[in-house]
Amino acid sequence: MRILLTVVLVATGVLAGAAIPAVSGFVRGLLTSAGLPPAVFTYAAAPVPEASEKPPAGEAAHAEGDGHDHGKPAAKSEGRARGEHAHSEAEGEEGHVKMTAEQVENQDIRVAKAEGGTLYRHIVVPGTITPDADRIARVPARVVGTVAEMRKRLGDAVKKDEVVAVLDSREVADAKSDYLTASVKAELEKTNFDRQQALWDKRISAESAFLNAKAVYAEAALRQDLARQKLSALGLNAAEVAKSAKQDESTPNASSLRQYELRSPLTGRVVERKVDVGAKVGSEGDPSDVYTVADLSNVWIELSVSTADLAKVKEGANVTVTPSQEGGERHDRGKVIFVSPLLNQETRSARVVVALPNKDMAWRPGTYVTAEVEVGQDRVPVRVPKAALQTVEGKRIVFVRTDEGFEKREVGLGRSDDDTFEITSGVKPGEKIAVANTFLLKAELGKSEADHAH
Repeated sequence: MRILLTVVLVATGVLAGAAIPAVSGFVRGLLTSAGLPPAVFTYAAAPVPEASEKPPAGEAAHAEGDGHDHGKPAAKSEGRARGEHAHSEAEGEEGHVKMTAEQVENQDIRVAKAEGGTLYRHIVVPGTITPDADRIARVPARVVGTVAEMRKRLGDAVKKDEVVAVLDSREVADAKSDYLTASVKAELEKTNFDRQQALWDKRISAESAFLNAKAVYAEAALRQDLARQKLSALGLNAAEVAKSAKQDESTPNASSLRQYELRSPLTGRVVERKVDVGAKVGSEGDPSDVYTVADLSNVWIELSVSTADLAKVKEGANVTVTPSQEGGERHDRGKVIFVSPLLNQETRSARVVVALPNKDMAWRPGTYVTAEVEVGQDRVPVRVPKAALQTVEGKRIVFVRTDEGFEKREVGLGRSDDDTFEITSGVKPGEKIAVANTFLLKAELGKSEADHAH
């Protein structure tokens, strides 16, 4: 009976040890107290080593041969350690692009120092090119007459005081005749006065004769002076009239008495021709001028600025002008020369005039343009060109030059103008950054991070 009980206990202990390794030690104690040797159950209930214990050599060899992962804790730990070390080294390379100085030069990646500067604020206003009002003039017909010659065609260049047309005028002929007659009369009376004065000085003639000659001469001189002033009012020169009269004496068939020359008041181009040869001018209902001459080497831009922006616009402000038509690439700079103190009651806007140089005559009056008017300046400690900025994972970055290449640097942006951004954080003054072809660096950075991910 005792032997049967012992066998049952042995079987129960073996099964319990296999099923519940944690209680196998307790079972072995019971079996030992029953007088059974430990060898009976040692192989059937091999204890699982604790994490801190090293398994026996035989068990380690058995574990390597069974093909299960639970037999390779040391190898797995070592591999994990190596992987973590390699990963940490790769993380140290993230955000960097290795590039030699020769590669930088070959790829035309320009580097410059981040420095402070001025941001220029603008407003954009449409405008129209017009002639400069100080550089446009009409050639007036100051006298009543008929057009005898038109010496300039539309678009011709003219110089100041150049003769552009000739009129045939009876009014001019009368004025010239009056002057020439008065001049001859004054000259004769002066001769008589000089003779009477000489006789009076010698007490040869009577005093009354001397005084009478003096009075007549004074009257003749006054008439000559009045005739000269009349010529001057017509734009004629008395000396030239007298010279022409003498020339006419030698060529009686080519009288210039009725001719009246019209001269250009400034250097420029003929932009308008209003009459033809044979047309009457000067009378009521007739054209009052024959040409319009303009100097288009400088033009004006007429802007209409709203009341919301008017207070920002100052005389002397710089203005950048571009054509309004699509594809216009021309950019020129002018200055505000006039800001009207009066508002247009209908549009509630004010007239602003910009002076624009036009040496090559490319800006034609009547052209619609877009004007960027400078309305403010802001000094900032650090600014960078817009070409220096790239976007990576939704963040704005620049590439800072390092000894081995470039480092990705996230930056904070502040105010901006047409060309630059203010940097509020991420870059200090004096640091060298890439400012051209930075998209190449972004592409290299993407490759590096993709390789790291794999």
